[in-house]
Amino acid sequence: MEPQTLLFFGIQGSGKGTQIELLKEYLKAKDGKESFYVYPGGEFRKLIESGSNMGKLINDSITRGELQPDFLTTSLVTNMLTVSSLLNKHLFFDGYPRSIAQSKSFEEMVTFFKFNHIKIIYIELSKEEAIKRNKLRGRHDDSDEGLSKRFGWYFDNVLPAMNYFKNKENYTLYTINGEQPIENVHQDIIKALNIS
Repeated sequence: MEPQTLLFFGIQGSGKGTQIELLKEYLKAKDGKESFYVYPGGEFRKLIESGSNMGKLINDSITRGELQPDFLTTSLVTNMLTVSSLLNKHLFFDGYPRSIAQSKSFEEMVTFFKFNHIKIIYIELSKEEAIKRNKLRGRHDDSDEGLSKRFGWYFDNVLPAMNYFKNKENYTLYTINGEQPIENVHQDIIKALNIS
């Protein structure tokens, strides 16, 4: 199987991270290829933990409930792709792109790195179910206000970033019902990608 380039989208609580892990394991068992996971959220956390000035600036904007600026997120993603060996690996993008500006940058990356046939997995979940799942996790920033802000970004920025790719050559969007049990979602993704 040729290496896959996969973009995951889904509201907070849709189980994106879980599905990415399951799919990475599935692909590894199927064709032995490693996966490379592009997750800018993890890089932001590392910068915050480093205690650097950049980390403090990022932490300040998170505390204010803001999204990180496009230039910063794109430069982190570019750096991850530039310093890593991507040859013959499946690529997973999670948390990028999250704005139309980032989608345009992603398009440039795809062309430069010669990634073919980008597959977008959209795990669809109702806002009501997402709120219920997030409340169950009990994270300190999962207050009504915090969730409302994050869901606002999602509908105003992230969904348009995904819809930017609709009907574009080289991109295929698969909508998966995220309301089902984890294993059913996983099976639906495998079926949609036609990799069983």
